[in-house]
Amino acid sequence: MEGRGLRAGFTTDAPPPLHMSEPLRRTAFNRLFAVVYFSAILALLYRHVRNLFLHPTTSFLSFSITLSLFISDLVLAFMWASAQAFRMSPIRRKEFPQNLKRIIKDKDFVGLDVFICTADPYKEPPMNVVNTALSLMAYDYPTEEISIYVSDDGGSVLTLFAFMEAAKFARHWLPFCREHNIMERSPHVYFCSNYQHPSSPHFDKIKMMYEDMKVKVEHVIDKDEVTDEYITDHQQRQAFNKWTKSFTRMDHPTVIQIILDKSNDKDISGRLMPNLIYVSRGKSKTSPHHFKAGALNVLLRVSAVMTNAPIILTQDCDMYSNDPQTPLRMLCYLSDPALKSSLAFIQFPQRFHGVNKDDIYDNEYKLPFQINPMGLDGLKGPNYVGSGCVFRRRALFGDPSTPVAPEIPELSPEHVVNKPIRSQETLSLAHHVASCNYENETKWGSKTGFRYGSLVEDFYTSYRLRWNVPITLFDGVNQCKRWCIGLFEVAFSKYSPLTFGSQYVGVLMSLGYSHYAFCSFWCIPVTFYSFLPQLTLLNQVSIFPKISEPWFFLYVFLFLGSYGQNFLDIILVGGTVRRWWNAQRMWMIRGLTCNLFASIEYLLRSLGISTYDFCLTSKVVDDKQSKRYGQGIFEFGVPSPLFVPLTVAAIINLFSFLSGLTGFFSGNNMEGLGLQMILTGFIVLNFTSLWSHCLKE
Repeated sequence: MEGRGLRAGFTTDAPPPLHMSEPLRRTAFNRLFAVVYFSAILALLYRHVRNLFLHPTTSFLSFSITLSLFISDLVLAFMWASAQAFRMSPIRRKEFPQNLKRIIKDKDFVGLDVFICTADPYKEPPMNVVNTALSLMAYDYPTEEISIYVSDDGGSVLTLFAFMEAAKFARHWLPFCREHNIMERSPHVYFCSNYQHPSSPHFDKIKMMYEDMKVKVEHVIDKDEVTDEYITDHQQRQAFNKWTKSFTRMDHPTVIQIILDKSNDKDISGRLMPNLIYVSRGKSKTSPHHFKAGALNVLLRVSAVMTNAPIILTQDCDMYSNDPQTPLRMLCYLSDPALKSSLAFIQFPQRFHGVNKDDIYDNEYKLPFQINPMGLDGLKGPNYVGSGCVFRRRALFGDPSTPVAPEIPELSPEHVVNKPIRSQETLSLAHHVASCNYENETKWGSKTGFRYGSLVEDFYTSYRLRWNVPITLFDGVNQCKRWCIGLFEVAFSKYSPLTFGSQYVGVLMSLGYSHYAFCSFWCIPVTFYSFLPQLTLLNQVSIFPKISEPWFFLYVFLFLGSYGQNFLDIILVGGTVRRWWNAQRMWMIRGLTCNLFASIEYLLRSLGISTYDFCLTSKVVDDKQSKRYGQGIFEFGVPSPLFVPLTVAAIINLFSFLSGLTGFFSGNNMEGLGLQMILTGFIVLNFTSLWSHCLKE
């Protein structure tokens, strides 16, 4: 659909101003550098064409090597060109929530429906999900306007039990947050932080209540059942027994449990609590469930029936909100008359906790999560990254000019809910729209709601609309491989950014989306440049210009220019030299692991040779692994074929570099092998720093 996204964090002036934007100072430099660097790329491609066609070699092997390098440089040129979309018009935003109450009264604040998705209580511990929900329930926002919807695709009574315990704790936690005006409203983060906690019996009591809840929930998880000692209410016990029997089958009915009702439930200070609603959608072996996008669409329909708030916030189950004023910052944009007609969503920036000092696995992903969104925001808005994103409900139902009408009027964004959420009529309809067969012969997932067709529903939805971090290398690259396969599904669909995108969102935006969609193509140049120059160096065959030739300086400029600009980008957003080094090393590792295997797997699947299954990234933290990660020790995790190309590349580069050094000290003429020695030495340096992290313990 046509709609504009915003990256919140730091636009127009209004009396009084609610938000502002400013271009980054380096924009002019970025544009000038792009012209110079593009000219250098054209010169390099001219050299390849001349060597291939104007002065062809008679040797098939030599021709193959030249052609391989040409293809590699073409891919590098495409990836560089597509990345320039992020550098042409980057902007920074700032909001002024303190001015909101001069424009809007509290009673006029719009309703907010919050969606949290979880799927496996063993890979996504319920206490993590509970902490996420509690941080959102405690927003500095009228609690009667907040409704929290939790989708449990695992259909686990363990998760339901955790949320029923969380509801009891929330009656004390929400008033405590307001009274002490604390910033970190995830209880786990708050109690584990180094902040100055109030020394009072109230603090000790609330902390003890949290620890008791945590012990109770984790004990239930360990025992894998909810026993009578934890549920003393007879009716609740019967309900749990009934649901347990249902969830043991693959085909299970929809379960919707209203844990908190804002019309009745109050906290210990007498204020109304937010709605807290647990949803486990019905599933059947004969009906596709579309993973997370399917779960979000079920919540979209269930919430429409129950509360139908005009604003929706999606949040990953392992991420919490670290700013209680987030809804107010959201309103700074949604209340701007100049943006109302075109604003589809607001993407808040993500910050990762649990990252070690030097971020050895590049878990922060500074480029896609901090740097690139500012560039897209200067165009038509950033991409949706799956969490921390506020949508207008209307934006999920087609273009403003051609809205898509839902199957029943109760799902329309304009529908006014006038029945209690506990009424039989409301609950019956909610179960109906959450059933596994409801979407058959409808437009859900194609023209309505969150889009299907890719494992990365966040990227796909934002493109069509206009986390605890891994602590082992295997977890990191395996997660990245799943993302890459999903992005390939978008890249080679009928909505490819290169074709459909250029007409739909404009050339620069389509280039930006293409940079993500085709990111697995990095494996082509990374693989070729990790093996070809090294193998030819072993045989003392020159494939690059001599040091005395002008072309030599072209290669040096292209290398230093690319790495230098990347270094500058990361340093200017608060990165360090060591973190930049680890980030570029992980780029190389991903090229030889997840990018390469994702490309092969997607190709095989397209040919009908192989299929893949969606696998969750485990959020369970092993204490020993966590300790080693905190110490900066590089850990592969488990043996995997993913590491075979990486290991082979390390061995070949090491032997090639030692062979080159031997030839140099033996007095051989190495002038034509200078660039190969520099490249091989740089790769060896990367692997050496990797092994040093592995051996640190």
